[in-house]
Formats: sequence, structure tokens, C-alpha cells
Amino acid sequence: MPDYHDDLRLAHVLADAADAATMDRFKALDLKVETKPDMTPVSEADKAAEELIRGHLHRARPRDAILGEEYGLEGSGPRRWVIDPIDGTKNYVRGVPVWATLISLMEADGGGEGFRPVMGVVSAPALNRRWWAAKGAGAFTGRSLTSATRMHVSKVGRLPDASFAYSSLSGWEEQGRLDGFLDLTRACWRTRGYGDFWSYMMVAEGSVDLCAEPELSLWDMAAPAIIVQEAGGRFTSLDGVDGVDGGNAAASNGLLHDELLSRLVRTS
Repeated sequence: MPDYHDDLRLAHVLADAADAATMDRFKALDLKVETKPDMTPVSEADKAAEELIRGHLHRARPRDAILGEEYGLEGSGPRRWVIDPIDGTKNYVRGVPVWATLISLMEADGGGEGFRPVMGVVSAPALNRRWWAAKGAGAFTGRSLTSATRMHVSKVGRLPDASFAYSSLSGWEEQGRLDGFLDLTRACWRTRGYGDFWSYMMVAEGSVDLCAEPELSLWDMAAPAIIVQEAGGRFTSLDGVDGVDGGNAAASNGLLHDELLSRLVRTS
């Protein structure tokens, strides 16, 4: 199995640099925010963090391709770094500390089925938290590689005992899944709208048992997916396809995954 330790070390360096840049502008009174064509916000900090990460990667991994939320794809080849400079921009611009930089490495699947995440780092500096994983090496949390705790998903096996996390209600109705979503919330012991990356990290830590989102981009999912999987959980589309190509996501401790998917089937 390939060793991704050097890539993981580099990803931590990238995360350190991004943390410094984003925290420097967090809660800044003169922070500039624009609205993108899809009506989502982007701040100057999003752009600066992605530019910073791209600059580091150009020097350290010049042969690798880079895909980022703000500046798209550049380069080609079997290895692709995927960047979400600030996951949770709406939180960031309002001063809510739940946001993170997501950095992942994807490699071309030998079977010709596209790219799969093999390493990921999620860094949330305003929460003073960081999570990471590499294929075959497990999932960990801590502020650095040398100060880490291994993560494992929970062993909860019944929905009435389970904690379910989500980002918001919007999008479920558009997909014809609102009834199933509401039914799922009623069936679970506890529900909380933690949102974005944080829901997946808590699944990996075992403090939440399942989570789902109806609409996502690749850069939202690549890093969380490998972390959940390496912690022993499952990460699929809402239609049950393993991986990050479905445009939406369901993550769980594995024991509850089939029931999670069965509740979220389309009804229209």
C-alpha cells in the first residue's frame, strides 16, 4: 500500500499557512465579501487562502493537479489536490467560529472510475481543532502530527439511540426527500444542525452517529470522506454509491448506514 506520510506532512504545512491567513481576517471589520453566480458568498480570505495553498503546492508538488473551489482545476495527471479554502464561508463572514480549511489528495482509480480521496486534512482554527487521515493509516485528531488521538466511529446500532447531524433544511424538499428527512429526525434520539465539515468530523470521532447533506461539491466531501472511512465509518451518496461523486452525502458509523439511506429515498 502506498505511503502518504510525506503528503500528509505537506498538508499540515498547508493547513498551518491557511490557518494563519484566515484567522488574521476573521471578524475583521473591513472584510470584503462578494456574491458568486450561484448566490453563495466568497470573502477575500477564501481567495487568499486558496492562492496561498496553490503557491505552496506549485513549489512542493509541481507535477500534481490542483482543484479548488475559487479558482477551478489546473494541471492533469493521476494525482489531484482538492481544496476548499473556507468550508462554512457564511459562518466565517458572520463571525461564527464553525468553519475550516479542507485539503485532500485524490488519486486516479486504477479501474478507470475517476479519482478517489487517499489523504485529507480538515483544519478549524477558530475551534482550535484539526482532523486528518490517510488511506490505510487510520484517522486522527489533534493540532499536529506529533500530538494526535486516533479516532473511531461509534458503535450505536439503533436509530432510537442515535445522534443525527445535518446542515440545514434547505435542499431536501427540492430533491423530494423532505418527508424522509423529517421521518429520520423523528426516529433518532437526538438531532443537531452542526453543519458543514463539523458533522462529518463528529461522525469520525464517534460523538455523532450519522449525518447527511442533499447538495455538495467535490471539495466539500473529499477530505471528510477519507477521514470518516479511515475512522471505520461509511461515506456514500444518498443513493448509496460509495465515494464522493454523487453531489450529496450520507455518512455514518456503518451500522446505521442502510437505515439512513432507506429513510432518505426520493418520494417525488
